[in-house]
Amino acid sequence: MKYRSLYASMDPRKLSQVMVSTAQQRGLDAVLRTITDGIAQCPNTVLTRIWLAESDSLCEVCRSRNDTSDITRSLHLVASAGVPHDPQADYGRLDGAFHRFPMGERKIGRVVSTGEPLRLAGLRGDEEWIANPAWFAHEGVRTFAAQPLIFRDDVLGVLALFDRGLLDEEAFEWLRIFADYAAVSIANARAFDEISLLRTRLEEENLYLREEVTAALGMGEFVGESQALQHVLRQVQLVAPTDAAVLITGESGTGKELVARAIHDRSPRKDRPLIKVNCSAVPDALFESEFFGHVKGAFTGALADRPGRFEMADRGTLFLDEIGEVPLAMQAKLLRVLQEGEFERVGDTRTRTVDVRIVAATNRDLKREVEAGRFREDLYYRLSVFPVHIPPLRERREDIPKLALHFITQSARRMNRRVPRITQAVLSQLAAHDWPGNVRELQNVVERAVILSQGRSLHVHLQPSPSRERGVPSLPTPSMAQLATREELKRQERENIVQALRLTKGKIFGLDGAAVLLGMKPTTLASRIKALGIKKSKLDS
Repeated sequence: MKYRSLYASMDPRKLSQVMVSTAQQRGLDAVLRTITDGIAQCPNTVLTRIWLAESDSLCEVCRSRNDTSDITRSLHLVASAGVPHDPQADYGRLDGAFHRFPMGERKIGRVVSTGEPLRLAGLRGDEEWIANPAWFAHEGVRTFAAQPLIFRDDVLGVLALFDRGLLDEEAFEWLRIFADYAAVSIANARAFDEISLLRTRLEEENLYLREEVTAALGMGEFVGESQALQHVLRQVQLVAPTDAAVLITGESGTGKELVARAIHDRSPRKDRPLIKVNCSAVPDALFESEFFGHVKGAFTGALADRPGRFEMADRGTLFLDEIGEVPLAMQAKLLRVLQEGEFERVGDTRTRTVDVRIVAATNRDLKREVEAGRFREDLYYRLSVFPVHIPPLRERREDIPKLALHFITQSARRMNRRVPRITQAVLSQLAAHDWPGNVRELQNVVERAVILSQGRSLHVHLQPSPSRERGVPSLPTPSMAQLATREELKRQERENIVQALRLTKGKIFGLDGAAVLLGMKPTTLASRIKALGIKKSKLDS
């Protein structure tokens, strides 16, 4: 029976179409399928396959077999197509007996290790090197050809062909040209996939950063001059330039995230991202994927490779909020990456390294959690190299008026409203409250009051402070039954104006001036200051 060669059997216009189709594909899988499907259209083709050189840990088939002990590069079957005599045969399978070849072994492995092509024509089917003579005889294979896929002197893999015809030198040369074109297409597809992965990672980082900015709206600076707050700021200044792990403790709403951001912004890592993980919002089953990422197919729903928070925070800072919520089983893996800087994605055997500065926060008493066996002692000491405690708002009441003014002005600007008038009575009311929700509660109460004020005087409605029942002292409130003489009223007015000027650092005019604080016209306030003989030099006394 006379067989026509591959080159003679193939319509040149068809070859052009295959190359154009390959060029139109971007992803690696699509490029590989287009190449093998195109060659399989030749009349005498039995089977065409592509093996690429990569580590076992990157191969989906080897991972599914749990056969990833060898981290060296091997040849892995990545594309297959053909026209079998048996219609039940599946020549598109990738997980058969010839899925993997070590470098240099058998003819496929030697083509890659030497970079030299191979053509064996006129086969009988009983040659010693043939692994499956029955298959050769059944399919009538007469020629085996293999071309290395070379791109910029790097052998990417091998393109192999089993043909029923007798391939001559002309057809073999065509296969060489096609292999060169295929190698370029594969390299470009890999580059495209890498760019897509980097773009996805960048988009995720930007998303996290936008979420952080949104969450921090209204908390972009420290407000207050109390000794307690100044102590916290001194601790931030001390630890920020280092890489020491920081454990921030305090009640909910005290501003732990703000302190974490301040540490990052004052550190040498400030040009890299600050990545946040709210550990209380992560389901137990997803902690490992959230922290370390996963590879495609690692579990149901893992449709693509995804980096974890540690990778995204590489050379930056990772803020682990509510660290006390991490499950005990996950704490050992977290300890490993903190100690060694190494981890593996879920479903992957490749060990990755990161350089991450850890800042953790909790409103729990972790020492008690350790004693109760719910938190690892070694992890606790690893996290609390430099502990920072943020006092509750009720322990720094002198900061409440300034915080309230800050939030009022900020809320009004954000809502495009006029700043409402704030009286000393309102500030006293705010200072007398115990704020179980701390700064977050104060911000929410003030914002709600600004909405209701509609640009007029500010009024706040607070629930009775629970601390009053516990006997915690609070600022006294004036009694309606008390009467004051004219001199007492004059003295009270003078003290009230002096206090307002101190809070605004002597500023009278403007949205943050004392006139707005007292609910007066700036010109009226200036006249009263002059009439009462208040001197600027007396404000610091």
